[in-house]
Amino acid sequence: MSIELLANQGRDRVHGGLAAIDSTKLRQMRDNALRSCFTRLEETTYRMEYVARIHGKEFINDAAGRSVNATWYALENTEGSIIWIAFGGDNEVDYSRLHSIALRKVRTLICVGSDNQHLHDAFKDVVSDIRDVESIGAAVHCACYSALENAKVLFSPATRNGLSDETAGRIFRHEVNEL
Repeated sequence: MSIELLANQGRDRVHGGLAAIDSTKLRQMRDNALRSCFTRLEETTYRMEYVARIHGKEFINDAAGRSVNATWYALENTEGSIIWIAFGGDNEVDYSRLHSIALRKVRTLICVGSDNQHLHDAFKDVVSDIRDVESIGAAVHCACYSALENAKVLFSPATRNGLSDETAGRIFRHEVNEL
């Protein structure tokens, strides 16, 4: 496999593949340093974290999903209809890699921020229900009270907006628990 093909798969997918190495093969490795690296793997905070099930909707906190590749991974690994909460405001992001998966899974896109036109332009032919809100709290309320039943509410920003993963993830979790 070429380095270009490997890079196009995205960091999270490559890491997931490496993490999937069979444990018996890992035990057979002779390089103690390499074996040690794999035994110290830790779960990323705010990465596909189940928060709660409220009004028939399951809330998933993927605040660490700050790139298109990371958000693709989150969308791909979320089953069922999705209400996706993303950050707006970054006009440099190329969302085209998300089009096919959004077409299959995303029923509602909730754009957080004051400048969401780039998200609207990117998904206007892909997602029929696109909504704008000013805050993560407003996005949680909008998702909770949407008409879409038995959906997964996925907070995966797809871009950076000035908030750290920890801050955004903590706010999302707090707002869901306040419902």
